This record gives sequence, structure tokens and C-alpha cells, in this order.
Amino acid sequence: MAMSASAELSKAVKQQYMELPQGDKVQVMYVWIDGTGEGLRCKTRTLDSEPKSIEELPEWNFDGSSTYQSEGSNSDMYLIPSAMFRDPFRKDPNKLVLCEVLKYNHKPAETNLRLTCKKVMDLVENQIPWFGMEQEYTILGTDGHPFGWPNNGFPGPQGPYYCGVGSDKAYGRDIVEAHYRACLYAGVMICGTNAEVMPAQWEFQVGPCEGITMGDHLWVARFILHRVCEDFGVVASFDPKPIPGNWNGAGCHTNFSTKEMREEGGLKAIEESIERLGRRHSYHIRAYDPKGGLDNARRLTGHHETSNIHEFSAGVANRGASIRIPRTVGQEKKGYFEDRRPSANCDPYAVTEALIRTCLLSEEGDEPVDY
Repeated sequence: MAMSASAELSKAVKQQYMELPQGDKVQVMYVWIDGTGEGLRCKTRTLDSEPKSIEELPEWNFDGSSTYQSEGSNSDMYLIPSAMFRDPFRKDPNKLVLCEVLKYNHKPAETNLRLTCKKVMDLVENQIPWFGMEQEYTILGTDGHPFGWPNNGFPGPQGPYYCGVGSDKAYGRDIVEAHYRACLYAGVMICGTNAEVMPAQWEFQVGPCEGITMGDHLWVARFILHRVCEDFGVVASFDPKPIPGNWNGAGCHTNFSTKEMREEGGLKAIEESIERLGRRHSYHIRAYDPKGGLDNARRLTGHHETSNIHEFSAGVANRGASIRIPRTVGQEKKGYFEDRRPSANCDPYAVTEALIRTCLLSEEGDEPVDY
């Protein structure tokens, strides 16, 4: 398995420089989503003092022609700070800041889905929507070969790897532990992690997050994972079906509830939402991966703990359904439901917005309403 050359550079030598005092200056790393809707980009600027709020961070710009976001003849794009976190790589007082991207005319870039998501979330803030997203990913070498897999073959069949312990079952735990701790340091609302069904596949969970913070925290958790993998010389893949054949794909199961669903008798509101989702299946499939459903078509086959992409289904404790109602929710008649359709490379802003539009704003049809 190939690893990056950067990983072979001496981290001890680097640490000598990272321990140098930086005076009153602060390094702020601006992070944004590029024109693919999946990739992340970043660059750093120096501020004279530690910013205490998003309002203290200046807008910035970048060359959109190099990020698939504009033409070279009119390439300036604007970075609008939207969410600030502690920097786990440079440490305090340095910051990570997630940005929205605006075009030269100050209209949102095509892959800036945060703007409309925020508008939709603001419409229903009195219902206190909570989300929790389960991000699956696969650790690969720089050659695309799964981490720890034999060079010219396959590991043993699936079965012993899910939540597994031991060198022959858990592939790459150091990366998982480093990412978990870095997220906690940054202030990301990460709430758990586990090894997944396919070897070298892992999952972390973020939430519960209210409204727009779900998308913010999941994107920053992804960025931190990419940076941790960079240090280890490997690659984190969010491809929904990285290995064809009899291997599990990777999703981003999304748990959703409102204040009404979480209170006594909330199961009625859950069932009403599921009914609305069933009438709008194709709209959600298009929103649940960055290629309008084409990526998910490789994963949602009706096998390997997935539903069929062409059919909507729901059930209690059923991991082969589009929507799963946890058994405890069925017993207590309140709580939340899990939408198992979103792909691992989904945009969480698109997923959470779609759920709000269908479940709370009662939208119907294949197109979103313009508010």
C-alpha cells in the first residue's frame, strides 16, 4: 500500500518550529467547499489578535478558477466566515473558520448550499430541529488500495470487523483516535466512533446539533479527518461504494427529530413525517449525494444493510429500510427517526434542508419551494 511522501518527513523536526512563540499574532485557517461539492480547500492568514466571534473575522478572497468555481478571466471569489473552531493542529489561540463562498457578484457559488439551508432552518427554529449524522468513511493508501488489505488479494469476509478489536480486525485505529481527540479539542460536537462492517471502514457520529450547526460541524469534522490522514500519509475516502462486490458501502445515516417528536406522544409526528417522506422519495434521492443520486445508485442496492434506491420503505429496527425507527422509539412512542439513504459524500446542508422542507414545511413534488 502506497503512503504519501509527506508522511515520511520528520514530525519531530517540525515540532521544534511549532513550539516557537508566536507573540500576539494569531493564525486563522479559512476552510471552504470547492466546486466539486465534496472537496475542501484551505488557506491561512495572520490576525493581530485572537478573534472572539465570527464578526471579528474579515472576509477574504481566493482564485476560483483553481477550485472549479470560476473562469480565469473573472476568478475572484469571496470567503465569508460562518463558523469558528479552535485549531487542533496549531493549537490555541489559532482558529479554523468554515466559510461560505460567494461569486464576484456576491451571489452564492453553486456549491454554497449553506445559504439556503440557513434560510430554511430559520423558518422552523421554533420547532427546535435536532440532527445527528453518522459519517462512514474508508481509509485508503495514496494508490487507492484499502489500508491494511493484502496487496494482491482481499481480507477475510465481513463479519468480525464491525466494532472489532485486535490487529487482524481493526485497521487504522490510530487515525480514528487522533481524529476524535482533535474534534473534541476543536469544539466539534462529535459524539462517538466505531469500526464498521468492511475492514478499513470506520464511522464517527456528530450531534445532536440544532439547525444549521449540523452542516457546520460535520464539514469541519471531515476537514479535520483529511488533515489527520495527511499527517499519517493515508487518504480518507467518502465514496459510497469504494470497493465493488460483496463489501458494505459507506453512508451518512441522518437522525432527525423536533421538539414535538421528542415529547410524549411524539410517535404520531414521526409517522406523519415518514408518510411525507414516502411521497417525495425521488426528491430526497437527488438531494442525498452530490451527483443527484448517481453515486448512491452504487450503494443503495437492497443488499449490505441498504434499501433499494427505487423504493421507499420504513420499519422499526429495520436496517434494510429507507427509514428506520429505533426499537426504543417504538416502545416509548417518542424520540427520533433515522434516514438511512444519504451517501457518505452527501452535503449535510442539502440533507438537513431537504428533511426540513418535506417534514416540517410540508413541501411536495420534485422541486424545492423558493421562500
